[in-house]
Amino acid sequence: MERKCFLTILLLGLCQVMQAYQLDTRESYQYQMVKSTSKIMVDGTDSPGEWASYPQIGTMYNHNPSDEGEAAYKSDIRLTYDDGHLYILAKHFDDGNRIIQSLQRDSDEAHWGSESFTIALDPINEKQSGILIGVNAGGARVDGSLLVEPGLTTYTDSWDTSWFSATKQYENYWLTEIAIPFTSIRYNEDNLEWGINFIRGHKTENYYYTWTPFPINFNGIDVNYMGTLKWNEVPKVKNKMAFLKPYVTANSLKDNQVVDADDKNSLDLGVDIKLPITKSLNADVAVNPDFSNADVDQEITNITRFDISLPEQREFFLENADIFTNFGSYSIFPFFSRRIGLETPILYGARVTGNISNDLRIGVMNVQTRKDAEVDAQNNTVAAFNYKVLNRSQIRGLFVNRQATGNGSIEDYARNFGGEFTYVSKKGNFNNTIKYHGSINNLKETGSYFGMNGGYATRRLRAGWILDIMDKDYQADLGFTPRLFNYDADTEAVVRKGFIFVNPYVLYKFFSKKEQSKIIFQGFRFFHNFFLNPDGSLNERDNNLAYDILFKNTSQITIMGTSNEVNLSFATNFLGEEFDNLPIGHYTFNSGRLQYISDSRKKFTYDTSISHGHFYNGSITSVGATGNFRFGHWGRFGLSYNYNDIRLPDNFGELDLHLFRFRGAFSFTNKLFFNNTIQYNTQSENFSVFSKLQWRYAPLSDIFLIYNQNNDTNGFGLKNRSIILKLTYRFAV
Repeated sequence: MERKCFLTILLLGLCQVMQAYQLDTRESYQYQMVKSTSKIMVDGTDSPGEWASYPQIGTMYNHNPSDEGEAAYKSDIRLTYDDGHLYILAKHFDDGNRIIQSLQRDSDEAHWGSESFTIALDPINEKQSGILIGVNAGGARVDGSLLVEPGLTTYTDSWDTSWFSATKQYENYWLTEIAIPFTSIRYNEDNLEWGINFIRGHKTENYYYTWTPFPINFNGIDVNYMGTLKWNEVPKVKNKMAFLKPYVTANSLKDNQVVDADDKNSLDLGVDIKLPITKSLNADVAVNPDFSNADVDQEITNITRFDISLPEQREFFLENADIFTNFGSYSIFPFFSRRIGLETPILYGARVTGNISNDLRIGVMNVQTRKDAEVDAQNNTVAAFNYKVLNRSQIRGLFVNRQATGNGSIEDYARNFGGEFTYVSKKGNFNNTIKYHGSINNLKETGSYFGMNGGYATRRLRAGWILDIMDKDYQADLGFTPRLFNYDADTEAVVRKGFIFVNPYVLYKFFSKKEQSKIIFQGFRFFHNFFLNPDGSLNERDNNLAYDILFKNTSQITIMGTSNEVNLSFATNFLGEEFDNLPIGHYTFNSGRLQYISDSRKKFTYDTSISHGHFYNGSITSVGATGNFRFGHWGRFGLSYNYNDIRLPDNFGELDLHLFRFRGAFSFTNKLFFNNTIQYNTQSENFSVFSKLQWRYAPLSDIFLIYNQNNDTNGFGLKNRSIILKLTYRFAV
């Protein structure tokens, strides 16, 4: 009887998941394009008669923190075009109070933390990809590529192309005019409908408005809930011109970590080339690429038994990266671009990405690294495709090849291949992916990885699941699979061990119904991570239960409890060689955590957290604190501190770990920035200073002055120091 009741409930739940309340916003919200009858001046001024003859979008809808009703403050949005550009006017009415966090380019704080206007555009109109363009009320700009993941659309600011804007503030509104060259947009000239949406950030009211109304559980830039931009004809633009971006870098390096090393002064030259193949397919070539202007990596404290990945920072690998990286799960990456160029510099890189047809998107990349005295040159090839089926579902494929070159005496290669099928419901609230990946190398060793993950979301509920089954022989030389590698501290050997990973999670929100309530929502979430041995026995688990409260003033409170159980298979030491190795055995430990995040709109903001509990056979106390102070829109300064006090019995280890980080960002204008990061990490015994001055003196052309220094925390002896001057200039040929 109990089994029948359970099956009945499960069946009803699945029916609810699969039922589709269909809200086709692309059909309901359409904007008819009218060609301009006079010249549009992008000057931040709505001159008499300049925009009046074009259709108006005057109504926007609440999206976040509430998705009910029309926006309390009106906007006036109009579009037109000529033979070369798409033009947008956006006039946002308010009470004269505005928050402008910064003038920094491509900054989340500057854009989403300020009064802002964003355009999300899907020119291919297949809900597979798109671009994002936006400005804040101070004129700071952001642009990026839309990343379409199952059931969720996010973006990366790596897309960087030519467009123009002018923004001005008035007494009871602020206004922006935007011009996007058609040569900067990938589209099919035969496609007369584009997906589009507009998002207004009204930070003083802590509201985001969208042109189309749709549920709060989807981001405002979601491709599934865009409206439609309708054309009588799309301008046919000559797009056979190539764009060249040469650079020159002067570098002075002092490295005390290499014995008897002389100071190095060098002058490097290189070029990035963008070649259009079709209107929706581009080739990118980088010769002797230079990544000196990439932001510094953030120092971390790692008290786990495994490596932690750091995000890719290099521009060449970031643009359209989702076509290569949307494989695996959050802890398994069959391809991870930071593996390329890890040991020796890159000689060249070439990439082709874009749409071959409306349904088929491809990416092919080849990167060649240099040879040095100890490491052979490596050729790295990655190919991927994404084919749309069943309205929104996808079939994806991946091939990765790493091969040593220039040494005919050995055969050294490692190859990965895989396929994934993702079902996405028409509404987008249900998705599930099934995946298989394999590997083979020159020794004919083969391995495999199976997986499944998915999710279901409503306005209040978000639930998901992950199942990964990893073979110990699966190898991804250009991927990231840290849990395969287990370090045995007794034998000082790395042992490969397969595993099964299960991760169910549920989040449920209670939205406040009273208008006078200070709370937007409160709710609980629980997530569980189970790592099983290949025979199904428990290797490790953590069970987490959290309660979150989000207030109307943007502040947040989180209370969380965690229960851990570890069957340690290998002796472990993550506190230092001066301590005894933690022995093989069974460990259970619990902890609690409390966090408060203050009102993000204030000039002074802070984030504090504290956790305490057992840790293996001892205890741990962790404290985190971050404070930020903003001076108008020109200066933002932040100081963060993380402290971990670990106390294990006997001689297994007692350690205090400190991590300080200072950030100072100056936005002199929306084209001149000066960013500084100072970090002090006792775990890595590193003190670092990173400063970058950037001047965008012409479209997509920059001058960088970069200073980087690393010192030992014991005595502050200099490890290395570099000063870099880099000049880039972009032009068409």
